[in-house]
Amino acid sequence: MLKPHRLVMIPGPTPVVRSIQDQMGRETIAFGDPDFIEDFKSVVRDLKELWQCSGQAFVLAGSGTLAMEMAIANISKAGDKALVCSNGFFGDRYAEICRRRGLKVDVLSAEWGSSVTPEDVKNKLSESKYDIVTVTHVETSTGVMAPIDEIGKIVQEHGALFVVDGVAASGGAEEYVDPMGIDVLISCSQKAFGVAPGLAILWASKKALEKRRSLGTILDSYMDFEKWLPVMEDPSKYWGTHPINMIWALKESLRIIKEEGIKERYARHARQAVMVDEAIASMGFSILADKNFRAPTLSVYLYPKEANVDDAKFRALVAEEGAYIASCLGDYAGKGFRMGHMGNIDKHILISAVAAIERAAMRVGIKLEPGKALGILQSGFVEESSN
Repeated sequence: MLKPHRLVMIPGPTPVVRSIQDQMGRETIAFGDPDFIEDFKSVVRDLKELWQCSGQAFVLAGSGTLAMEMAIANISKAGDKALVCSNGFFGDRYAEICRRRGLKVDVLSAEWGSSVTPEDVKNKLSESKYDIVTVTHVETSTGVMAPIDEIGKIVQEHGALFVVDGVAASGGAEEYVDPMGIDVLISCSQKAFGVAPGLAILWASKKALEKRRSLGTILDSYMDFEKWLPVMEDPSKYWGTHPINMIWALKESLRIIKEEGIKERYARHARQAVMVDEAIASMGFSILADKNFRAPTLSVYLYPKEANVDDAKFRALVAEEGAYIASCLGDYAGKGFRMGHMGNIDKHILISAVAAIERAAMRVGIKLEPGKALGILQSGFVEESSN
């Protein structure tokens, strides 16, 4: 039997389009080459403009977790007090990162599937003074999106620095640095940017940069804002070797984002997330995230209880049918799967992915109406094209 092409539908990495792949496959040149210097300048400029950051954008070799650590390293010292708003696994990871750096940490947790609310944050901030407040914009373990705009206003009134983990959000869920009162926004390349893994991306407000200067010498060198600032302002300068081909790939990703329009990109993610959720739910799966907090970039789907689905077998069958999906985390491990629907994916990819899930569901004995899920998507895409 001819094996189908397998789509990467996990919450990251996401499918990488050919034009971005081509940039990664170019012949590598010197990082001091004038053409590359201009390319890097345009990447930093686009990141600042698209995310409305009057401070500084940083791009360096690394992961989203590196960006998480970089944020805290540059705006805190041991003994500072942090409030970590956690909606799941990666919110809890931020608490661990803060503790390892010697911060005094309080965790404000929501039940998995729900979100910490602005009211929760306001009440907590009224009880104590905090130096830093962190929030995960989209929680990869639950498919929950936090209301960062409203939370940001409250944090700014309190006087704390507001750190937002945008790893599973940036480029797919609406976020702006200055207008939303964000002091440090962190992300990475392999999710809604639609680039392969390898880049840590970070935006720092003027307030965050001032905080860094006030700290003097910090323990970290590779992650130090002060080491990278001259390079981001003039890439002909050197601190660490640039991942040249990945910078080119990000440049192409940003070109695609600008061509689509950042607002339309956010709107597309929101529209298509609703369609995919409805399609998967029509097969009998339930959605973990509360309706008021569902993310536009990924979802967590739980198996029908009466179907007694073997998780590993189901995901293996979906892969056999042509799509990779991810296992659940925490208490939901084995009870469902996680699916990304972000980045530069088009209607063909989404239809193929949902079709693979439908075929696998039928093979494990889930009772469903064949084609119903695809009909929901088809109708949605036709309506989308007509508007």
